[in-house]
Amino acid sequence: MKKIKTLLIAASLFIGATSFTNAQSKVAHINTTELIKAMPAMKTAQADMERVGKTYQADIEAMKKDLKTKTDLFEAQANTKTQEENEKRYLEVQTDNQSIQQYAANAQQQLQKKELELLKPITDKAKAAILKVAKAQGFDYVLDSSPQTGVIMAEGKDLFADVKKELGF
Repeated sequence: MKKIKTLLIAASLFIGATSFTNAQSKVAHINTTELIKAMPAMKTAQADMERVGKTYQADIEAMKKDLKTKTDLFEAQANTKTQEENEKRYLEVQTDNQSIQQYAANAQQQLQKKELELLKPITDKAKAAILKVAKAQGFDYVLDSSPQTGVIMAEGKDLFADVKKELGF
């Protein structure tokens, strides 16, 4: 009887340990920053952003050049004009300067909006590929191992190569 009792306890412990082992979650990791940088669509998006940024920068530089020309002209003619005309010209220069600053701020906002517009489909595609690969390989969790994401150690399965293969590059 004592042997049967010992056998039942041993069997219970074995089954419990096996269940505990099976209940543990499978965890993988991937550096999403590197994945997105490696995607061909990201290179195209960066080129578009640079092109738009250079256009805005060229416009701002042209506006500054025009303002400089106007300022130099006003300064050269200041002695030949009345105090009232000089004050009017000063206000005009100040207004133009504010317009340039406002245009630059608006350009920055438009660049940020364009960046979000270009990056959303890329990040959505990367996320879908990560989810597909993780599910296919039976992972319960996938951690982002990009720098500054809070992952201290990432020694589990790295899905980077598998996701790149899924995305076709």
